Amino acid sequence: MSLSSSTEEETRFADQVESTLSATNQLLNSRTAPHYAAEVMSGIRAVSAQVSAGTTPCTGPTPESLHHEVSAIDLDHPLSSPADALAEVERVYLRDAVYFHDVKYAAHLNCPVAIPALVGEAVLSAVNTSMDTWDQSTAATHMEQHLIQWTAERLGLGDDADGVFTSGGSQSNLQALLMARNRLHARLRSAHPDRPPRLADVLGGFRIFASDVSHFSVQKSAAILGLGPEAVVVVPSDGQKRMDTDALEREVARCRQEGLLPMAVVGTAGTTDFGSFDPLVRLADICGVEDIWLHIDAAYGGGLITSQRHRHLLAGTGAADSVTIDFHKTFFQPVSSSAILVRDRAQLEHVTYYADYLNPPGGPPNQVDKSLQTTRRFDALKLWLTLRTMGADAVGALLDEVIELATGCAGSLGAMEDFDVVVRPAFSTVVFRYLPPGAPDETADRINQQIRSELFDSGEAIIGGTIVEGRHYLKFTLLNAETTMADVKEMIELIRQRGSHHLASEAMHHG
Repeated sequence: MSLSSSTEEETRFADQVESTLSATNQLLNSRTAPHYAAEVMSGIRAVSAQVSAGTTPCTGPTPESLHHEVSAIDLDHPLSSPADALAEVERVYLRDAVYFHDVKYAAHLNCPVAIPALVGEAVLSAVNTSMDTWDQSTAATHMEQHLIQWTAERLGLGDDADGVFTSGGSQSNLQALLMARNRLHARLRSAHPDRPPRLADVLGGFRIFASDVSHFSVQKSAAILGLGPEAVVVVPSDGQKRMDTDALEREVARCRQEGLLPMAVVGTAGTTDFGSFDPLVRLADICGVEDIWLHIDAAYGGGLITSQRHRHLLAGTGAADSVTIDFHKTFFQPVSSSAILVRDRAQLEHVTYYADYLNPPGGPPNQVDKSLQTTRRFDALKLWLTLRTMGADAVGALLDEVIELATGCAGSLGAMEDFDVVVRPAFSTVVFRYLPPGAPDETADRINQQIRSELFDSGEAIIGGTIVEGRHYLKFTLLNAETTMADVKEMIELIRQRGSHHLASEAMHHG
């Protein structure tokens, strides 16, 4: 080897050592703890500054502009300092992010977040606990279990209840229907011990019943579970967007007559579009008589277990076989924080799989035995700190405020001749549309879509939209107790101004 090549190799080796040392300085440990604290505080200050200075929920960026700005960044060449990287994040993300805390954000089921939960987020991210086994989580396992029992007690599920935290309502609904599927299959096998049917041979006959305004994750879950979307029997809702229980009974009877196998009924406590609550007590009665698994999707409405004034809307939930609840909707938690609960903890065995290295039988409590996930964050800590700092009554008071706000909003819209309200809200969602007298439905459809798009583009307000009986409607999803009726009326006036402008433009065009 020549002297020059030896020198080049030594230089490369020295550069590699320097690069490795630089990288290890970015790993959290006892040596770098002060650096960690300083850098995290820099990020917190950046967010705090943005929230303090913001006057609208969004700047109204276009997909094209953001795509161009983000895709131009060369990820193969890092910046010279953490401060430069954070400044870049401020430019390409924080500046144009959608801020759910703003009083004129009313689009989706996104809530402003409680400060104690943000403290919990910072703690759990740094410690990086994994909730699959006790030897990775220790006390965190018992804290999560305690929160599950607290939630189950408030839902009225009884002493044999159990559950586990999940990533969100869709995963919770999937796990509930997986347990319902496996329970039904186990029963079929027990009924035919001589020739127990394979799951693949009976799946085609399994049926799930859900209303026409239930969450789309029911159909998605059916597809994932091998049942196919046709396995979901859509039951019509009544004038208040609640499942028609007479129609449910007819559909169950029809399926049995056709030799099909009712697997589960999905009742909704707080539908995504209307905030409506199915007749849960009646559903429990029907499922009890028919011996069908009852799952209640309370992803939205489950927060009412903290309410002093509206908890009665959850009556009947205690008779469910399983319940979905999203803490990141109505408990003011950061995403993600959800749970699936069962009335009989034995049903969780339908999702238990063992790995010798992970959860051998007879060991300490391992939450992976109850979960579809293996590695899983300690999201329960956020709710724990929220309850220990604020208390459940304070969470419920915030919910009661937004329910009252939605009622007032619907009343105001209902008194205006140029707006149409679908139903009186039961919760915190108001579905309506701008509909001046004499305006054709097709014109109103176009105008309402334009209104929603233009409000986002302006950044002044962000509102939701949906389809009702083939027509385009707007939607206020109100989850911010800081929002006042004055804020709501200002959004209504923005909608009216844009709507009347487009109506006049269409009239001139056709004139």
